[in-house]
Order: sequence, then structure tokens, then C-alpha cells
Amino acid sequence: MKDFKKYIKSGLTSFFGKGCLLVLPIIGLIGCSDFVDVGPPKNTLISKTVFEDPATVESALADLYLSMREEGLVSGYFGLTTRMGVYADELDYFEFDPELLEFHQNQVLPHNSDILTWWSQAYQVIYGANAIIEGLEDSTFLEETTRDKYLGEALFVRAYMHSILVSLFGDVPYITVTDYTQNNKVSRLPQEEVYDAIISDLLNAVDLLETAEVENGERVVPDHYVAKALLARMYLYTDQWERAESVSTLLIDAFDLEDDLDRVFLKESVETIWQLKPGESPRNSQEANQMIIITVPGQTYALTEGLMAAFEDGDGRKVVWVDSISNTENTVTFSFAHKYKARVTESQSLEYSIRFRLAEQYLIRAEARAHLDDVPGAQQDLNAIRNRAGLADMGQNGLLEAILRERRVELFAEQGHRWFDLKRLGLANAVLGELKPNWEGTDLLLPIPEAELESNPNLLPQNEGY
Repeated sequence: MKDFKKYIKSGLTSFFGKGCLLVLPIIGLIGCSDFVDVGPPKNTLISKTVFEDPATVESALADLYLSMREEGLVSGYFGLTTRMGVYADELDYFEFDPELLEFHQNQVLPHNSDILTWWSQAYQVIYGANAIIEGLEDSTFLEETTRDKYLGEALFVRAYMHSILVSLFGDVPYITVTDYTQNNKVSRLPQEEVYDAIISDLLNAVDLLETAEVENGERVVPDHYVAKALLARMYLYTDQWERAESVSTLLIDAFDLEDDLDRVFLKESVETIWQLKPGESPRNSQEANQMIIITVPGQTYALTEGLMAAFEDGDGRKVVWVDSISNTENTVTFSFAHKYKARVTESQSLEYSIRFRLAEQYLIRAEARAHLDDVPGAQQDLNAIRNRAGLADMGQNGLLEAILRERRVELFAEQGHRWFDLKRLGLANAVLGELKPNWEGTDLLLPIPEAELESNPNLLPQNEGY
């Protein structure tokens, strides 16, 4: 469409300014430990040279995607799926890593090294995205459509990383420049302003990307559909029901659900909106390496009894997306997530790390329609997901509760969806307070890393309870 922002009637304005630095950091070369300590990049390319060549800009963007896949809160190894899975009620944890035990026992401390890594790496990716934005805005060498495509990708990355940070930590800085003298003194913005900035960046990204050619192959490069997928999620998180319905509808009209549950998490799945490709080939997803249990004892994670009990009889997802293993005496059995099944390296990569898929958009629209009193529409969307799993239609009673239950069994062990749902719907205290001996109401937010507060007192005060 010609003007997406007008289509959804948003009055928000752009939240980023014209960049002034003439450097582009290549992610992975910025070795600083703390975001607030980012100094002048030690390894840079002069933007006048970098932005003469589309291949170089693509390489810089590819570095951002690789960093997201391999490190920090987006990755399958260190990221949200495992940490927030054990923090909530999805995963049990059986090993003795002290940082992970803090998550499992809901006693995360401000000096936890995992949250420091998350914070630092997220803002390093944001720094890289901002450097690309600044360089592209100053570039006169690229064709307009090419420049707009790269600018839209970088804006999406900036919005995506901030969307996770605000969901975990609450008030956070929204960084839009690479000037380290400004960033070292930055303060936290209220959550509402952060969400406004995210949405503004995404609206701009959609407008820039809509004229770009969509790569329908492996769906590893963010396009306007990817930006819309995050936008729909942000509208859901901020209770903007009409806009959530409108944007999710665009995606539902453009993609198809994968009929075969066995194919949903393959790299060629038709319902994948965006996935992260391994940095080397052939490689498969880190999610499979983390979740699949090989021996008992020896397991790291297992699905909780509560999650297993949430599946209805006859739910094909319990059959296809869950597996189990017992000890030699068959006295102990553990269930594990088996969405990603290719644990070992094959002759070719079979599975990538999916970050957005169509099923979530159906559930976003169902929830939005329920709040808009469109009961038949909400039922239709909910039943599209249920029928794909082999379940009968859901009735009208308890529609919102049914949607939450469906989100739990459809999106389990995927990027912390369960935790974010409990938190945004105000259910975390009631649900986790019954299950977690150490649960406190202040656990709704993670602590700001202690090292960051020490380096930049403008980030104070610390979140309540820490």
C-alpha cells in the first residue's frame, strides 16, 4: 500500500534524528562489556566508502543478524526461550549454573552476568543499527529504493531489540544515535514512551520496506511483513485492539498456515515470517541443541507438568512438538520441546531459528477481536489454530481464557511468549505465586544490571525489589 502509516491512522512521528557520525561499526568488533561504556569504535569503516557499495551495507546488516542469533537475548542458546522459560512455568532446570538457578528460583540479582550480557549485547546491536541508519541518511551513492530497504531493515532491528528490553526491564533508554558522549549519560524513558518510539520506528520501517522486493525464499532478511509482525505484537501489548487487528489481518491475508505440524519449523515452512539463518552451513538451530534430552540423568531442561497438563486430549501438537525420554529403569520420564528436531549437523541445514510465524498473528487477531466484541471473528481465528492441531472448535464461553490457553500450547518454548503473556495480562502474580516459593510481586521486572548503574547513575533508580 502507498502509505502504511496513514492506513492505520497513526499520529506518531519519527523518533530518530538525523545522524551525525561518519562511521560504521561492524558488529563483533565492538568488544565493550557495558553499553554505557561504549567509546569510539576501534574498528570502523568510513561511511563515505561503506555506503558506496550495497554489498558492504548488506554485510553490516548480516553481522547484526548473526550477532542476534549467536549471542544475547535473541539467541537460541543464551536467550529468552531458556531463561524466561524457567523464570515462568514452562521449563524445569536440572543443572547448577548459578546464573540460571537465579532465573529458575526467581531470585535474579543485579549482578547476574546473564542480564548484563543481555543488556550489553542488545545495545551493541542497537548501536550497530544506528550507525547504519546514520550512514544511510548521509549517503548519496545508493539508489533510493536500495537505501530505503537497508534503512528499513536497520529501523526494524532497532525497534525489535528495544521491544524485548522494555518487556524485560520496564523503563529503558531508547537509543537513536551513535554519539557515545550522549549515550554514556542517557536516562531511562517511561515504558509508554519506549513503546511509542518502537511503534514509530516500525511505521517508518514499513513505509520504507513496502517498495522493496520481497525475498520469498528462506525469509531470513526482514521485510515489510516482518516489521508488520512486530508492529501487530506491539499494538497487542499496548491494548490498541483495532490496530492490532488491522495489521495482523495484512499478514494473515499474505501468508498461509502450514497444514502439516511436522513442517512448521522446517526452514521452508510457508508460515514463517522471519527466521535467523545459521552463520555457518550446514548448521541447524540452537533451540534443538538446548531442548532435546539425550539421556536421563543428564538433561538440562524439561517441560513442566503444568504445561503438559495444558494440552487437551487429541492435540496433535503434544504428539508432534513434544517428545519424552525415560531412565533405564523407566521410573522417571521427562518431556521436552521437540519443535526443532535436527539436533546434529546434517548434510544440509534443515531448520533455522524462527522469530515470527503466522500462528502468532492469528492469536493476536483473535485476542484483539475478543476485546472489540467481535466474538465470531475471534472464534474463527482461534479455531484456525485449533483445527490445525486436530482439535474441535471452541465455543463462546471464556473466550479470552481460551485464547491465552491456546497461546500457551501453540507458542511454548518460543522466545519467552508465555512469560510476556503472564506479565502483560496481569496474571504472573496469581499463576507464579502459587508455583514459585520465592516469587515476589516485584519479579515482574528484571533488575537493571548493577554494572550499568555504577557506570551511569542516570539509569537510576534501580527497579523496585532489587
